[in-house]
Amino acid sequence: MEILIVGVGCPKCQAVEKVVKEAVDELKISAKVSHLYDIKEFPKYKVTITPAIVIDGKVVLAGKVPSKEEIKELLKK
Repeated sequence: MEILIVGVGCPKCQAVEKVVKEAVDELKISAKVSHLYDIKEFPKYKVTITPAIVIDGKVVLAGKVPSKEEIKELLKK
């Protein structure tokens, strides 16, 4: 599983990255978590509002900092 956090590095984006990594660890999922900071690359993923979470190439959440439980539900799908 590949998880991409899309955002310029603001506090909300950093919070999303932290909670995603915690959820991945707690669920013991094999996943590569990375962060895309380059705003010029955002359109490749059709991201118009940040922070956004892209799982395996698909935007699954954008525009908010989700709870760890919300992330876990997204990862289980």
